[in-house]
Amino acid sequence: MILFLAGTSDARALAIQLQNQGYPLLATVVTESAAESLNAHHIPYQVGRLSVDDMMALIQKRKMTCVIDASHPYAEEASKTAMAAAKACDIPYIRYERPEEQFISPLITQVDSYEEAAKLAQSHKGTIMLTTGSKTLEIFAKYLIRDEIRLICRMLPNIGNMEKCHSLGIKQKDIIAIQGPFSQSLNKALCEQFNVTLMITKESGKVGSVDEKMTAALQLGIPVILIKRPVISYENFCTSFEEVTQLLGGFILGKHEL
Repeated sequence: MILFLAGTSDARALAIQLQNQGYPLLATVVTESAAESLNAHHIPYQVGRLSVDDMMALIQKRKMTCVIDASHPYAEEASKTAMAAAKACDIPYIRYERPEEQFISPLITQVDSYEEAAKLAQSHKGTIMLTTGSKTLEIFAKYLIRDEIRLICRMLPNIGNMEKCHSLGIKQKDIIAIQGPFSQSLNKALCEQFNVTLMITKESGKVGSVDEKMTAALQLGIPVILIKRPVISYENFCTSFEEVTQLLGGFILGKHEL
């Protein structure tokens, strides 16, 4: 059986493809909403974050023979946990990550971290659209809730996110609670509706719709602060479903039986 970390929509599509190819797997997701597409295709799953010890126990209990880490490109801790657990249990680890998108424009400033993005943006005067989700919202609230800035936060419409916004002093009128992905036209309309003068986003890849966000902003002449992906040294790094299945086939023909 395969332990499959499903952190994105294309990752869940990969899980469905592997199941259709006959690979037994157990998927892990962080939220119930992320599990809906898995449940619809009768893929076993469990919800919740796992520590290294939790993951090792699960691998041993279910006699897992491989870990496929298809967590979100920015879920750095999840990847480190999966690599450590696979190594400790002496089973193969495969990393799947959607390809990066390349953008070249004088309007784009790339940074290495959320805090660097927040510090860079704090001198801005105008409306900032934040599209990095709720996990690091505290960092941006610390630097960007100020008189000269209107901080518009776009995130998933769940109770936890709304409570977090309230606790950080983010006003209801400054929240766009909506489930993506979004078209370029919708991204453009939201920027125009809120008179956005700066966008902060992550390089999530095409399936994450960073291209639609970026393209909409650039067409409107809006500067963008782009947070680069974490730099992690992965084993068995794949950027396509085909690469994943080829590696799995190699493990089956080798010493590992999945």
